Amino acid sequence: MIARKRPAFGKQIAGDRIAAVGRRGKYPIIELASGSKLVISLRMTGRLIVQQQSDALYPYTNVYLDFTDGTRLAFADVRRFGRMRLVQKDEVWDAELGVEPLSPEFDTTRFAALLKGRTTPIKAFLLDQRRIAGIGNIYAVEALWESQIKPTTPAGKISRERAVRLHAALQAVLRKAIEMRGTSSRDYVDAEGMEGGFQNELSVYGRAGEACPRCKRPLVRTVLAQRGTWWCRNCQR
Repeated sequence: MIARKRPAFGKQIAGDRIAAVGRRGKYPIIELASGSKLVISLRMTGRLIVQQQSDALYPYTNVYLDFTDGTRLAFADVRRFGRMRLVQKDEVWDAELGVEPLSPEFDTTRFAALLKGRTTPIKAFLLDQRRIAGIGNIYAVEALWESQIKPTTPAGKISRERAVRLHAALQAVLRKAIEMRGTSSRDYVDAEGMEGGFQNELSVYGRAGEACPRCKRPLVRTVLAQRGTWWCRNCQR
């Protein structure tokens, strides 16, 4: 394996091989046989594309890894906000990341405890990767609509019953999105260059002015914690 376009970086991983591929929160992780890891932050427009070395380099590629079998992994990012970092063996890089939302540790008791006493609006709370790692804006918007919770509700004011409902909605939305290979509302494509399918299942995200699927009242868009937030003033209270 050789990294191109970043010579010094490439020298550190030349000859290494991939042992496993995983994820922590929003970060794809490539585990190397040497014990090091490549930790990737895609940010808004980053993408990882597998292609043949004989193919034209994928547009806006910033780093690419060449493999001995003739394939290539391209890390492309039109806005260049993304990052690829080499983490050394035994180096702790994720200490500030919270619980994984699809892990056994993230049960309703843990979720209720995280919410307790928090004055942060629930939408902003869900996006705080220090609390729960891996929930993005689209999925927070959809889960809050599913559970009929107003995005500005202080997290600590959510009752146990509604917390259980939101917990179930979060996990259901995330699992459905994974099953459909993600959401291509803008630039996202998967490793094969294919769009995801969850954008076809969105109930409220990006649908300001359209009828709420539940009550038929117009959906609205507001900005909360500097992020677009779509919701129903009638259903979500």
